Amino acid sequence: MRRLEYERIPQAAVLSSALFVSSLISVPVGPSSVHLILNGLMGMVLGWAAVPAIFVELLLQAVFFGFGGLLVLGVNTLNIALPALVCAALFGRRLRQKQIPRPFLLGAAAGGLGVLLTGVLVALSLALSGPAFLPAAKVIPFTYLPLVIGEAVVTGAAVSFVWRVAPELLFVPEEQHG
Repeated sequence: MRRLEYERIPQAAVLSSALFVSSLISVPVGPSSVHLILNGLMGMVLGWAAVPAIFVELLLQAVFFGFGGLLVLGVNTLNIALPALVCAALFGRRLRQKQIPRPFLLGAAAGGLGVLLTGVLVALSLALSGPAFLPAAKVIPFTYLPLVIGEAVVTGAAVSFVWRVAPELLFVPEEQHG
């Protein structure tokens, strides 16, 4: 059974809190609205531990603000955590090997990919929910496109900043990535 190392709990808590706060700031895009997701950053830095961190954040949002709701907590967690794990697999290795020639670009790629995959999963979830949700499923990917750019910039800046001031925070041991 995998467990989060005691020394990494504060990092998971800070990233989960950052996701909680950033998701409270919604930006209207067309008929929908978007907010930062930070799952690329969480996956890249936390590895598998991003899953419980994302679950806790979504649970707190559902309980405190009614966002998402308890009935869809599982699918929302999957839609955000699965892309985080993809980013962990694709970009986490470079962090573990301390191979970051351009930290901004690595972070931007992880941030953009995390949001892009989340948009696809949300659209797929809506499409599979029934014909009444098909119009929304068709629009969702387009509303996520501006967010891909914004998230890429934010995640790239975060990784670049941490790389300069405290690079040890980015290096997750192999066993935590699975």
